Amino acid sequence: MRFVFYLLMMIAVALSVGMGLSYYALTDGRLFGVAQVGPWQAWTGAGSSAPDPYTRGHLARMASLELGQSEGLKFVATVDSDGEPLTRRCTYNVHGKTPLATFWTLVATDSDGVNLAVPGGDLAMRSSSIVRTEDGSISINVGTRLQPGNWMELAGSGPFQLVLNLYDTAVFSGFSSDESMPAIIRGRCA
Repeated sequence: MRFVFYLLMMIAVALSVGMGLSYYALTDGRLFGVAQVGPWQAWTGAGSSAPDPYTRGHLARMASLELGQSEGLKFVATVDSDGEPLTRRCTYNVHGKTPLATFWTLVATDSDGVNLAVPGGDLAMRSSSIVRTEDGSISINVGTRLQPGNWMELAGSGPFQLVLNLYDTAVFSGFSSDESMPAIIRGRCA
C-alpha cells in the first residue's frame, strides 16, 4: 500500500513540475529563447523558417502572426524599467535610443493584443511622426492623462503592455546593452 502511495505521489510531482515548466517556457520564456533587453522582450526565432520548439509552442499558444526575420522584430514590455507592472493608473515616459531600423511603431495593447488607443486617436506612435530630442533619442509620454510632447493617449483602466515593432532591422547583429533600447520610466500614479 505504501508503494502505491509513493508511486502516485511521484507521478503527481512529475506532472506538476513538467506542466509548470512547460507553461513557464511558453509564457515567460526567458530561459528558453527570449532575448531580454531592459524591460523589453523579444522571441528572436519567431520569424525564422525553422524556429526552436519553445518558440513554436509560444507562437501556437499566442496564435499570432509574426514578422519574418528579414522583415523585422517585435519587442514587448509588460513592466517598466524598475520591474513594476505597467498599469493605466500611471503615466510613463518611453525615453532613449531605438535600435537602427528603417521604421518602427509603438503600440499599447492589453494582454489579448487589443489596441488601447482612445477612439478617434492615433492607433500607434510611428518613427516618422514624432518629435525627437536634440541628441536624436525619443521621448514618448504614455497614459490616460494629457501630457506635453509626444503623447500616446490610452483608454480604460487596468494593466497594459507596450509593443515596439522594428521594421527592416539587423538588431541582433551586435547589440547587447540595455541602453540600446529605450527605458520606460514611471511617472505619476492616480
